[in-house]
Amino acid sequence: MSRDDLPQYPQHSQHPAFPEDFATEPYLDGPPSAGMGDIDDRFVFDFRQYDDLADGQRWSTWLSVEPLSRGPEPLPDWVVTSQGAIDTELGVLKTGKEADVHLVERADPLDPDAGVVMAAKRYRSSEHRTFHRAASYTEGRSMKRSRDERAVKRKSTFGRQVAAREWAVSEWAALVRFWNLGLPVPYPVQIDGTEILMEWITVVDEDGTVQTAPRLAQTRPSPELLASYFDQLTDALATMVQNGIVHGDLSAYNILAAGDRLVIIDLPQIVDLVGNLNGMTFLQRDCANICGWFRSRGLDVDEDALFGELMAHAF
Repeated sequence: MSRDDLPQYPQHSQHPAFPEDFATEPYLDGPPSAGMGDIDDRFVFDFRQYDDLADGQRWSTWLSVEPLSRGPEPLPDWVVTSQGAIDTELGVLKTGKEADVHLVERADPLDPDAGVVMAAKRYRSSEHRTFHRAASYTEGRSMKRSRDERAVKRKSTFGRQVAAREWAVSEWAALVRFWNLGLPVPYPVQIDGTEILMEWITVVDEDGTVQTAPRLAQTRPSPELLASYFDQLTDALATMVQNGIVHGDLSAYNILAAGDRLVIIDLPQIVDLVGNLNGMTFLQRDCANICGWFRSRGLDVDEDALFGELMAHAF
């Protein structure tokens, strides 16, 4: 077929005519012109300019993670979800062998009063050292990819990175599960790689200063408060075993005393009470650690009696 055989269409020498009231000027920042007053408000956006980020700042990662990597709903009213929010590093709160905890402020510069300070737990990757008796904790757990599992067993650089991610994911899952069960744990805000953002548990001093809640081991509670603390832990442990869970490393050093309430932290090593061969052993050790500390503070408690009570809840 030649070009002459193609269908011919009339050529327009002029552009089509538009109505006289057709708006041709772009709508930028100002209000709509008289000819655009009928625009649906849903299609009108308020654009605001933000300053450049300073050192130690990043844009909020809330919307960059998958929905399942965000905290359980309903979200507490203090969680900042603004796309314009900025995360600002405030310093190191605690260092550990496997992870460090930092303080991070998340706030929208255009709404600073709604900002919040959170605890950011960051597991190390290439420097990661495996947990003491880690094989006992991870018994029964499986990885999605056999390549990752082989790398962890070889303890290669990649394997250590995988191990850090797996521990972070394990703690995230435990926090979400415990929160949904109503257990006293920090609210898990989000997980991004090997970083977990969670509620910062605080106390207010007599002079009004907000500080991190002390570990239970650092406190000297009154006899009444001491008994209340033990009852709280007993209830928490009962809820755990009823759901087939053992903390696995519970002691006065990974429990925070936030005034008259206790908050349990450090959960990456939780184990299945029945599925893990060491489940019962870990539970007995948790009972011994807790009762030993309370006895040292003057409360007459017995680990065997606590273990027996928990077994009654478990079966």
